[in-house]
Amino acid sequence: MAMQRTAVRRKRREQTEFFFDYSLLFIVLFLLGFGLVMIYSASSYEAFQDFQDASYYLKKQLIAMIIGLVLMIVVANIPYHFWERFAFLGYFVSMALVPLVLTPLGVESHGARRWIRIPGIGLNLQPAEVAKLGMILFLAVMVCKMGKNVRTMKGFFVMLLVPLPVVAEVYLITKNLSSAIIIMGISVLMVFVASPDYKKFIIIGAAGVAAVALLIFLIVSSGGGDGGFRSERILAWLDPEGHSQGKGFQTLQALYAIGSGGIFGKGLGQSMQKLSFLPEAQNDMIFSIICEELGLFGAIAVILMFIMLLWRMMVIANNAEDLFGAMLVVGVMGHIAIQAILNIAVVTNTIPNTGISLPFISYGGSSVMFLLIEIGLVLSVAKHIQLKEL
Repeated sequence: MAMQRTAVRRKRREQTEFFFDYSLLFIVLFLLGFGLVMIYSASSYEAFQDFQDASYYLKKQLIAMIIGLVLMIVVANIPYHFWERFAFLGYFVSMALVPLVLTPLGVESHGARRWIRIPGIGLNLQPAEVAKLGMILFLAVMVCKMGKNVRTMKGFFVMLLVPLPVVAEVYLITKNLSSAIIIMGISVLMVFVASPDYKKFIIIGAAGVAAVALLIFLIVSSGGGDGGFRSERILAWLDPEGHSQGKGFQTLQALYAIGSGGIFGKGLGQSMQKLSFLPEAQNDMIFSIICEELGLFGAIAVILMFIMLLWRMMVIANNAEDLFGAMLVVGVMGHIAIQAILNIAVVTNTIPNTGISLPFISYGGSSVMFLLIEIGLVLSVAKHIQLKEL
């Protein structure tokens, strides 16, 4: 009898398998490879003009990508609960890193001081990217600790107040509105999943839309006034042709690129806008180069890849072993979704121009490294999903 029980237990162990999402990994690798091709295509002319090396940006992105892939593999093979103990440390470290941009370690580029130099390895770190990862981890722990209290009015506001200090730092110190919006967007999405009370979010959303509409009305009424470059960007968004020599120049060039691409594009490497017409084409505006060279077909293909990526993450979140794992995946999913939507919206002039990269595709070492670390967390959660044969 004892031998039969032992045989049954052994059979159950054999029937239990752990899940690994190869589809998710393939999509990420495809986006990374495609990103390298598009970065070289979009930046080769400018890189040769500035550095006499057409592959200058490609090489720097490749180094950051290799480091990111190594970190992704390491994180994917560490049980995700290991990081739970570092949630509070990550929150305060991300807050401490942001002011460092004002020290001698700070690096200024294109009038913005948003990076800190890492001595010895020749790479720059963007504290806002650390803050995004830190916020995902911290809020996932907060949701688990608060339990059902997160659904109360007090718990709801506590969860929304937690990210505000980091958001304020990123916006006020680095002048990085897009990253501040993304961090707040990640937080709101995670709170919504933890406490799906539609009334609260409808009221907050309506109030937010009304506030933005009022702000735009005041800026337009005053003709921009002394609102600074952000007011100019809003006016350029509403009338890019009227500001073609100022803040509307980049948007217009991006729209020209999109319009000239047609259905199937001009062909890979055949973009005209990247020839010094569209500034920094390999960064925030790389989607317009994709549209110009690969056309509507290429643009839809990229969007579909992002949809598939988010769908795989949703499957993992729904089948996660526990709430903490599910919230980690929801945070990463929110980060990628919000950033991709905002980037495409900016390029197509759906919203005012603000510097934001296209995940895995745009040039940016810090961005791709921390995105790959987040993918490592998702894969770690996926590995703990058990598949049982009934």
